[in-house]
Amino acid sequence: MGNKQTSKKEKAQDNNKSEKEDEKKERKEAKADAEKHRDQRIESTGQLTLDESESEHNIHLITIIGEIEGHDNLGSSSKTTKYEHILPQLAAIEDSKKIDGVIILLNTMGGDVEAGLAIAEMIASLSKPTVSLVLGGSHSIGVPIAVSTDYSYIVPTGTMVIHPVRLNGMVIGVQQTFDYFKQIQNRITGFVCQHCKIEQSRLEELMMETGMLTKDVGTVLVGKEAVEEGIINEVGGIKDAISHLHDMVERKKSDTK
Repeated sequence: MGNKQTSKKEKAQDNNKSEKEDEKKERKEAKADAEKHRDQRIESTGQLTLDESESEHNIHLITIIGEIEGHDNLGSSSKTTKYEHILPQLAAIEDSKKIDGVIILLNTMGGDVEAGLAIAEMIASLSKPTVSLVLGGSHSIGVPIAVSTDYSYIVPTGTMVIHPVRLNGMVIGVQQTFDYFKQIQNRITGFVCQHCKIEQSRLEELMMETGMLTKDVGTVLVGKEAVEEGIINEVGGIKDAISHLHDMVERKKSDTK
């Protein structure tokens, strides 16, 4: 009788051990699948959701990398950010209850003016707290995107090139063409000045600087210089940007209680 009870007990223990091993295996497989999906998402869109912090805030990360692609497809060898990928994602973020804030990482040479302004306007109109971080550079139409967030950072070696509007292809040399150029430039400078501390007259002065770029007009601002000009809020890195965003999310949650 005693041997039978011992046998049943050992069998139950073996079953429990087997169930625990199965659960452990399932968790391991689920974790591997999640990591694979995460890697694929980063590779295909340059985006992911940061959801493992102690504060339990869900932060969505978007990267603006390479050249901002507009209505025309660029070459397959070019690194691009496609505005038709970014705009729907920003709309989904605004509509999501799970996303608490957005961080934008920028390392862009600029690109299509219309596409860049569209992205900047979408970011600026989000109700979620937003922070941008300029890494390698945020040139040309990347400037409006960098300042479109609630708060902006630039790393000490980060650069921003401020220059006038350019146009590729045939240009008709009439007054209407130059008026159109001026209109586009006013749209850009108006947006930038509305979302940061620089005056429009100073921004246009930086655009028309002739003593810095050898083959062009404009100004290169490095790190602290962008802050001193009032374009970027602060010099800092990813730690500062994410920490500040968590603080903004926490303040917003406290205000809405």
